[in-house]
Amino acid sequence: MEALAFWKAVIADRSDFLESLTALLADHQIRYCVIDGVAVNAYTEPVVTLDLDLVVAGDQLQTLLPLLESRSRVKHLPCSINLSMPGSKLRVQIPTDPCYSDFPARALPREVLDLSLPVAAPEDLLQGRVWAVAQPQRRPSKRQKDLADIARLLEAYPHLRERVPAEVLSRLFD
Repeated sequence: MEALAFWKAVIADRSDFLESLTALLADHQIRYCVIDGVAVNAYTEPVVTLDLDLVVAGDQLQTLLPLLESRSRVKHLPCSINLSMPGSKLRVQIPTDPCYSDFPARALPREVLDLSLPVAAPEDLLQGRVWAVAQPQRRPSKRQKDLADIARLLEAYPHLRERVPAEVLSRLFD
């Protein structure tokens, strides 16, 4: 089974949400990149997730919002915009924190689920995971996933270890 077909089966995407979203972004020349778990999968051994996290270039988010609202369910949360579509369990999250705004400029084209998509650079992915694990309000299970993503990235890119704070490293490699 192809990777995209497998993931679409897992997320029960009968509406082609993923393909329609990436086509929308391409058609309107929206600069974006994939981050978090799916992006880590592009550089390491993949794990299954129902989430697709995207960073949109800050100057284009206001252009994108009306396009999204006309094609999907949009929920505005304090730190993100969440998208969903009937006929799909895919959960798309767009963080609105400006700390991610430069990620699309450094993104690299990578194979993601049989699609060529812009993926945040390994250094940016690592930084995003370090920021996430430091958030005290995150659920403990999410912080464990963040730590696992950091470990996966460090296994693939050991030279990035110096970018991880000692207190995070101590939680990884005791």
